Amino acid sequence: MTVSPFPEVVAAPVFDIEKVLASIDTMAAQRPVAAQIVSVANSDDTSAKALSRILASDVALASRVMKLANSAYFGMRGRVTSLQFAVTVVGFTTVRTMATVALTNLDDESRLPENFWDVTTSLALAASTLAPRFGERPQDSLCLGLLAQMGAALLHHNDPAGYEAILDAEPTYRGRRTAETRRYGINSLRLTAVALEQWGFPTTLTTPLKEIDDYRAIDGALLRAAFEVASRLCTEDYEEVPISRLTCGKLVEDDLVPVLDQVRADAAELRRAMLGEPSPEDDPDDWIV
Repeated sequence: MTVSPFPEVVAAPVFDIEKVLASIDTMAAQRPVAAQIVSVANSDDTSAKALSRILASDVALASRVMKLANSAYFGMRGRVTSLQFAVTVVGFTTVRTMATVALTNLDDESRLPENFWDVTTSLALAASTLAPRFGERPQDSLCLGLLAQMGAALLHHNDPAGYEAILDAEPTYRGRRTAETRRYGINSLRLTAVALEQWGFPTTLTTPLKEIDDYRAIDGALLRAAFEVASRLCTEDYEEVPISRLTCGKLVEDDLVPVLDQVRADAAELRRAMLGEPSPEDDPDDWIV
């Protein structure tokens, strides 16, 4: 007898992408500063000064940007004391990414799949560290890793029981994407791409999300490598996939050793910055806007 991989879920929900994206727009009313940043950060006439003034209106989000700017990742620990300088250090795309995280409730772990941020920080740091090998900018690749799982969070939020069943049945991310498509008609990375396209994010962040499962496509190679790193660090009893196969021959196994070490070293600090977990240097009274 064949046992269904989703025994406790009788039927898949009717999944309406437009409805899901509209629900995010509804969240914007609760986080108006984050919504404004997502909107204006892509404008050609937005300056670091103007963006920092908007950011200052949301102390929690501003604190996260300050924490990230002062992290080991940017090599500026303790030297960034103004929001304007912080915006310049991390870059507009990173500020916009952090606003998107806030806007879509990715900072509320009670609404997310298990280990969401352990995987996300691993993805982000792996993609950023490996970016130069693929001719990409580390900061853009950091943002790609931070946003990649947004679609998974949205699917989980709209179908908690069904998505948990997928997580239980499929130990690999590629297997989960296949199950997501079967259940919802779209996988989580493509859903992320749709959302980012709607908000005007550049194609450098959306194309890898679409090409990840085509092992012949170099556009998806960096993200495939990042998922392999995250899987090796976060998935119990994971069966490794040869990195050369995932990256069109760009990487060999020895290339991953320093990357794995770097992710292990910096993941906790990046997690604190993205989730706004407090530390002594985060006193807003010390900031200069």
